[in-house]
Amino acid sequence: GTEAIDEAAVHTALQRTHLLYDRRGDQHYNLISALHKSMRGGDVDAALYYCARMLESGEDPRYVTRRLLRFASEDVGLADSQALVQAMAAHETVQAIGMPECSLAVAQAVVYLARAPKSNALYVAYQRAQTAVRDHPTAPVPLWLCNAPTTLMRSLGYGAGYLYPPDHPTAPSRNHLPEPLQGLRLWPDASPDLTAATEKSPPPPPPPQT
Repeated sequence: GTEAIDEAAVHTALQRTHLLYDRRGDQHYNLISALHKSMRGGDVDAALYYCARMLESGEDPRYVTRRLLRFASEDVGLADSQALVQAMAAHETVQAIGMPECSLAVAQAVVYLARAPKSNALYVAYQRAQTAVRDHPTAPVPLWLCNAPTTLMRSLGYGAGYLYPPDHPTAPSRNHLPEPLQGLRLWPDASPDLTAATEKSPPPPPPPQT
């Protein structure tokens, strides 16, 4: 049979029209931009709002979590290495159970990323690496780093002088870059110890007073 459309049904339908948007239109890109910039700015409330607005409007949650994965590396990076773990967990949850059950997992990742310490050092370093590859696309690998599976290769100097670090912990460090790139600095911190660049996420807020 047919269902009568009364005033209440029309009112309910109109209440949801503001949530409908074209996934390929300006609203789609404006909202994901706002989500990204809110997380970057540490505005948890705004980030949650834009996340919910996209999900409740019918946006594919996999699109949102793919952007969270990128954000975790680009805007947080090694300042909090758990950020990528959180984003990946949300992405896998989306694929496992879908909407609406996955919405809280996505929201959890958004809150974590918004509150995490920020660093674009990895993003900048990779951009420098891309430039180096464009400028020196065929720079030869130093022979001492080359694989030497045959006697002929070893006789030609492949792998000669390489010392396995666990067996030679006191051996002097060497520059592993190709000859044209000797002295190139990509990572801003020359120290292999990442603890200085790695900070813990801020503690959770205290529970509300009752």
